[in-house]
Amino acid sequence: MTIKTFTAATAAAIAIGTAATAQTEIQFWHAFTGRLGELVAAQVEGFNASQGDYTVTASHKGNYSETLNAGIAAFRAKEQPHILMVFEVGTATMMAAKGAIKPVYEVMAESGAPFDADAYIGSVKGYYTSADGEMLSLPFNSSTPVLWVNKDALSAAGIDPATDLSTWEKVGAVLDTLKASGHACPLTTAWQSWIHLENLSAYHNVPFATKDNGFSGVDTELAFNAPLQVKHIQTMGDWAKDGKFVYKGRRNEGGADFRAGTCALFTESSAGYAGIKSEAKFAFDVRPLPYWEGVEGAPQNT
Repeated sequence: MTIKTFTAATAAAIAIGTAATAQTEIQFWHAFTGRLGELVAAQVEGFNASQGDYTVTASHKGNYSETLNAGIAAFRAKEQPHILMVFEVGTATMMAAKGAIKPVYEVMAESGAPFDADAYIGSVKGYYTSADGEMLSLPFNSSTPVLWVNKDALSAAGIDPATDLSTWEKVGAVLDTLKASGHACPLTTAWQSWIHLENLSAYHNVPFATKDNGFSGVDTELAFNAPLQVKHIQTMGDWAKDGKFVYKGRRNEGGADFRAGTCALFTESSAGYAGIKSEAKFAFDVRPLPYWEGVEGAPQNT
């Protein structure tokens, strides 16, 4: 998932000191576990070893929601970290937290560090940029929802592992075959609201909320009870009743089942690659998130 922080480097900056002294300590709170946690630890260790002026202390504070809540509680207690990783679902909370965060464009300008916001992919940059074009947070571990495929499971069901899965109609046909072959978990997902409502809407160029999806004002109303979203959720519900979609939990509980080879198809963040590559004992593939046929403007970026 896309991550934001709040200070010098990656987004909302919960107040950091300015003058650098020998071994200035920088507190960095994050939500990474597993292989991503190992990579972040290596990144921090590499930075600390590269110079002697600053020491970054990284602390894992739980899952995405727990890390966000920990940052909010720490700010209220005046014990906030310098940098806080926040997942994209917390974007609105951080954008509204004036006085609690320091936008990354201000941090970069004050530090004199070279910074080119246009170096980021447009859709990534736009997500963390204000309506007047200023980047508020620094994308870190930015990701997009994708479809992960257990190629061995497809082969075992008599399905060509290279079969076209670009649309939900085609995915449905593959689920029929997997279920008929006796597969116990043809499809599961992580982060259902993020993938199957928010990104579903963006991918099909359909509003998720009013006011430019919340970027043009705080008096925003959710707008996902439209025909496309209703159709998609109804389809997922029907697949669940038929045993073709298996609900594993609200967050990423389905990830362990896919990595273990239990589930054949899995919608999750592209950031899941590190864990899947590390743990999967089967041939796997990654595909773009499927879209519904016949929707004008689809697919576009998630």
